Amino acid sequence: MDGRKRRLLGRAKRAGFGGLAALEPENLFYMTGFWGEAAGLLTPEKSLIIAPGLEVPRARAEAPGFEVVEAPRGSGVVPALARAAAGARLCTDCRGHADLAALRRRSPGAAYLPAPFEECRVVKDAGEARAISAASRLVDELFGDCAGLLREGGRESELQSELMARAAALGLHDTGYRHTLNPLIVAGGPNGALPHAQPGPRRFRRGDMVVVDITLRRAGYISDATRTFAVGRAPREAAESYAVVKESQRAGLRAARAGASCSSVDAACRGVIEESGRGPLFIHSTGHGVGLEVHEAPAISPGARGRLQRNMAITVEPGVYVEGSYGIRIEDTVLVGSRPLHRFTKDLVEV
Repeated sequence: MDGRKRRLLGRAKRAGFGGLAALEPENLFYMTGFWGEAAGLLTPEKSLIIAPGLEVPRARAEAPGFEVVEAPRGSGVVPALARAAAGARLCTDCRGHADLAALRRRSPGAAYLPAPFEECRVVKDAGEARAISAASRLVDELFGDCAGLLREGGRESELQSELMARAAALGLHDTGYRHTLNPLIVAGGPNGALPHAQPGPRRFRRGDMVVVDITLRRAGYISDATRTFAVGRAPREAAESYAVVKESQRAGLRAARAGASCSSVDAACRGVIEESGRGPLFIHSTGHGVGLEVHEAPAISPGARGRLQRNMAITVEPGVYVEGSYGIRIEDTVLVGSRPLHRFTKDLVEV
């Protein structure tokens, strides 16, 4: 944790600030090791968490490198943060206008600038890499379970519920991602053509392609991976599309090396699909960063700027989607410069 403190303070100093204030739970956790309703303050002189009374014992247990103080009851954590930070020139992830105004009354130099958090979080340290690797191994276990549970006549919603129960037993948890209702997508047949489909009551039919996208958290960190299964023998067109997507992902994984431009990884995947004549059916970007949030820097897309660095965690997830018929996606979470995190087969599994 001391290394993170130094990196955060160094980034803040280069941006012209003397310290940082964290209110977003992901940034608070990264800075302190505590995930909860609280505010964190970091300056060269202070390492402080301000929390409601009910969170104080847990914060003290989980963030031993920080002093933990109780916020006055009924006033919230921001006024207490403002008093503790009085006079300091802070960069903060505090988005709320009223909260930022309260902070500025005591610290006129405070500014909304989350970049120091984002810049530090984009390259994972050894502990973060281990956490993402462990989550990925458990996600692979769920793909194995899925291969045993998926059957003709079963429902998307039933399979999703069974996999979520098994995920909980493995210690995997919801990510809180706000743009889908479910952290585990099970989408068969025409529903699979919707990249963020919601599992429903539809029964699986012979010949269905079934997209299973598992995005779950363990010990704070997320693994995001997808496999596509077939119920019975895959139709010829779908099987051919699967082979194209598999080769596309292989090309993207080869391109995802330290020093490569983020856009070149997208181009490697997209080029294979375009050469097959299916270019218009690849309707999203190739990937994104992953860590404490499902989607974080860097973007892996046609217009993405920047280059990959060793120990960035990204997804590589090309897909083909035929509206009203089927979808295919193959996705891994990748730690740049490391061995593959996912071992579950990418051969087409027909059940």
